[in-house]
This record gives sequence, C-alpha cells and structure tokens, in this order.
Amino acid sequence: MLRQIGVEGIVTALHHIPNGEIWTLEEVRKMKDYIESHGLRWSVVESLPVSESIKYAGPDRDELIEKYKVSLANLGKAGVKTICYNFMPVLDWARTDLEYPNPDGTSNLYFNRAEFAYFDIHILKREGAENDYSPEVLQRVADLKKEMTPEGEKRLVDNIIVKTQGFVNGNISESDFDPVGKFRDLLDLYKGITPEKLRENMAYFLNAIMPVCDEYGIDMCVHPDDPPMPILGLPRIVTCDADIEAFLNAVPNPHNGLTFCAGSLSAGAHNDVVQLARKYAKNTHFAHIRICKVMPNGDFKETTHLDPRLIEVVKIFETEKPGVPMRVDHAPLMLGDEKMGYNAGYSFHGRMLALGEVSGLMAAINQLK
Repeated sequence: MLRQIGVEGIVTALHHIPNGEIWTLEEVRKMKDYIESHGLRWSVVESLPVSESIKYAGPDRDELIEKYKVSLANLGKAGVKTICYNFMPVLDWARTDLEYPNPDGTSNLYFNRAEFAYFDIHILKREGAENDYSPEVLQRVADLKKEMTPEGEKRLVDNIIVKTQGFVNGNISESDFDPVGKFRDLLDLYKGITPEKLRENMAYFLNAIMPVCDEYGIDMCVHPDDPPMPILGLPRIVTCDADIEAFLNAVPNPHNGLTFCAGSLSAGAHNDVVQLARKYAKNTHFAHIRICKVMPNGDFKETTHLDPRLIEVVKIFETEKPGVPMRVDHAPLMLGDEKMGYNAGYSFHGRMLALGEVSGLMAAINQLK
C-alpha cells in the first residue's frame, strides 16, 4: 500500500525491543530486509529512544549510554544511518483532543490550553501548578471545572498520557492500572533538574556517542519539544532558535543535527518556522512536514499541509538540502480512518492525502529550479 501511494523510504523503529535494551544486528537486519523485500528502504530510525535515566542522569546512565552505542553501531553496520530521537522529559508530545472536528467532516489533533491546565491542576494535582498559567487561562479552567464530568476527566487522561504516549516511548501503556500515579512518579524523577542541567546531560550523551557516529557516518537528529514551551514543571530545551543554536554549539560535530519538525516549532507563536528552516537547513538531517495554527488564546491545532509556511519550508529543503528525508505527519482523520484503530495523528488516508499534496509541491518546486 505504501509503495503504491508514492512512499520511497520507511521511517520506523524496533518497537518490540524495550527501552534501554540493545538493538542486535540480527534484529536490525531483519527489519531492514523486510522493508527492502517490498521494494522500499529503511530511511530513518524514529526513534532509538533515549532512556529517562540518561536524561536526568540516573545512576545507570553510563551503562545505558554504552548499550545505546552498541545499538547505534549495529544500525551503522546495517547501513541505517539517520536516527531521530528526542530529549523531552517524560512526555514525547501533548494534545488534549485527538479528534477535533473540522467543518469538512475530517478531524485533527488539538491542544486546548485550558483543558491541559485543568489536567495539571485538578487531575494531576501538581504542586504549584496554578503559578504556571496566566489569569486568563485560570479563568477558563474555573469555567471548565463547573461543567467537567468524570468521563471528561478520563478523556483528558487518555489523550494526554495514555493514547499519545503508550505507542511512542513506552513510559505509559493502556494496560496501566493507575496511569496518573505512574505519571506523577515519572515527573518526580525530574525534581531539581533545571534546563541548564538537562542541557548538560544532553551534551554528555551526545559527546559519548559521537565517536560511534563518526565511525559509521550516522546522523543524530533531535526532535524539537512538542509543544515548544515548558509544561508540567518539566525543563524543555529544544523550543526555539536559541535552544537549537545552543545544542548545536555544545557538540559541534556535523553528525549532531536536527529533525526539523515544522509542526512542533509552529505550535509556539514565538517561532518563525520559515526563518528557522532557512537558518538550520544545513543542520537538518530529517524533516517532519506538518504545521500548526495557533489561536489568539494560545490553543493550537494541526492544519493543512498546503499552509503557505509549509510550502516555503518544503521549498527551502528541496533547494538547500535536496534529498533530506521528509515525512508527512499528524494528518487528519478522514474517509473512515477513525474506525481503523490508527494511532492518533497517523491515519492512512489522511497521510495519503498529505503525501500527495507534498509530493505535488516537491515536483513543482523542482520543475521551477
């Protein structure tokens, strides 16, 4: 199916291997051979997860980094050399609504700032959470509390920490009896971890693995924080121009690069994604082609892949970094996708539409060069 709709390269991972365990050469080759048996190639690993203990510098950090290096070497030996990862504590990405309705009958992912604050203050009950939100958001939370139901609270728990996280990094799964309690325990691991300390830990990790990347020609590309702002009291260190510049300068190796996720970056009104794409095209090893629309109240939603900003981003990469792997992402649910059990944001028909749109953009851009 993927080959028929124009896919050339596959972005995937060895999801069956627990976080922190070694990806053996046998398992890597098994996946690579499977993909190639269908006439495709394994273009990007997303992700080779960075264990939480590496991020907060737990006692087993060095042991986990050594295992990570073995996995990297095995990928390099198999010829798979672009690795997407993230350094986001606990949460990979956050949305409050996984099926926000559009006028045309499709639906998209949505982040409602007041609902997220409600989850933080009234469900998670994080100490001092109220201090992290503006009076306007707190008023929206108070209004929301008047009409919130147990079913509504369960939906927020599912959307924020179960359905979006379970298939991404394995910290939370749908089989967990007490996901909120487990989530609190994960947050506690980062008490006292400042953004500066998290940056130090990221540089420590990158410096440790760069010799393997140099040996095998492996490009590491960090995914920006999604959303690109502090949440739940956690440090966030890949949110803006200054953050990107900081991690690139901290480890000045050409294999230390960026996954340019236009969607994550555009979820922050402070980011100009076109300007950032132009500035960091040379450091980008992988691109997520999606975009968000930020509302006046700070909410945001995934929007069309034909957004003018995204057209310009594709043009920049096709012109300045031709051949960089690009993946359409977080597409709408449409044409019965909602009945198929796809993970949120990863429907078949929605991404097929997005792929067609972006493929057309690329063809037009290359024709006009």
